Amino acid sequence: MAADRSTVVIRRATAADAPAVAETWLLSFRTALPTVRRAHTDDEVRSWVAAVVIPQHEAWVAEASGEIVGMMALGDQELDQLYLRPDWRGRGLGDRFVALAKERRPAGLGLYAFQVNGPACRFYERHGFEVVDRNDGSRNEEREPDVRYAWRPARKQVVE
Repeated sequence: MAADRSTVVIRRATAADAPAVAETWLLSFRTALPTVRRAHTDDEVRSWVAAVVIPQHEAWVAEASGEIVGMMALGDQELDQLYLRPDWRGRGLGDRFVALAKERRPAGLGLYAFQVNGPACRFYERHGFEVVDRNDGSRNEEREPDVRYAWRPARKQVVE
C-alpha cells in the first residue's frame, strides 16, 4: 500500500540525500519534459545536486516510507527547483512544497518554467504565480522557450 499524504514528511535535505534527490530530479524531468533536450548528462546532474543544489540552496525533500519522493530548492527569492516522482503527482505534495516556499519567502518568489510544460504552468498559476515574461529559450541551457513567473503576497489594507 502506498504512503498517503499524512505519512509524507517534508524536511531539509542533507548531503546524504543527494543521490536520491538527483534520481528524483532525473526521473521527473524525463517524464514531464520528454521533448526537452537536457543540457547535462545524468552524472553531471548527480554531481550538480550534490555540489550545488543541496549545499548552496535551501533544499527540502519529501520522504515517504524512507524514500525521497519529491524535492524543492529555494534561492534568495527564487523557487529554483521543484520536482516530484511521477507516481507522486496529483497527491497534494506540490501544493505542500509551494506553501512551504511561500512561508519561507514571504516577500515573494520568482521562478522559471518551460512553456511546453503546460501542467507545471497551470499548477503555478493556480497557486497565484503570474506570468511576467516569456522567452524564446535564449536564456537557458536547454534552449527551450520558457516563462518567468512571480508571486507577490497580497497587501493588507490599512483601515483608519
